[in-house]
Amino acid sequence: MAAIPEIHDFLLCETPKTWIDAALENQAVMLIDHANCEKKAAATAMNLLYRYIDRPALLHKLSRLAREELRHFEQVLAIMQKRGIDYVHVSPSRYASSLREGARSHEPAKLVDTLICGALIEARSCERFAKLAPFLDAELKKFYQSLLKSEARHFQDYLKLARQYAGEPIDDRIAFFAAKERVLVESDDPEFRFHSGAYVPVAAKSDLELTSSSGKRRSSM
Repeated sequence: MAAIPEIHDFLLCETPKTWIDAALENQAVMLIDHANCEKKAAATAMNLLYRYIDRPALLHKLSRLAREELRHFEQVLAIMQKRGIDYVHVSPSRYASSLREGARSHEPAKLVDTLICGALIEARSCERFAKLAPFLDAELKKFYQSLLKSEARHFQDYLKLARQYAGEPIDDRIAFFAAKERVLVESDDPEFRFHSGAYVPVAAKSDLELTSSSGKRRSSM
């Protein structure tokens, strides 16, 4: 896919193998948190639509993005239902909130930083879909490959909007957040989530087991 080299150039590191291994071993958690990520991505886009009503390009791009993210959310839910995976609560990863730390509070810098973070999140999602796809079963492989084009476009849209509204070069801000993103991806993480870091389980007892709504423990896959 043509956009993947651009994404690899944008990101400062690849997803660690330990994360890939954890994803393959915990596909229920992966799908549940993937659904959460799609829902949060739509909510983030909608929040920006409400906050910046005087930005026509942003309204156009992010309204489309929100619709696509909700459609992806529905698709993940359908796959989960087909596989008998309950949509239960899992705690959010540190990734998005930690990435946004350091965002400036004044405008338009706040908007620019938020858009750069959005570009990084979408780029990492795309990179992970591409990394995972070859190792998944036929249904999930086809689904994740189908997401690459839209996720790559979302990355491009966020980055273009950031450059448009900055009014000045933003290479230093991109470098700042990209460095933070690299640390989050490469550093040890005791909790597996779709955007977690290099997974390092704690002790022998996995915290990736889910508790169903009936209270019975069930494995992640």
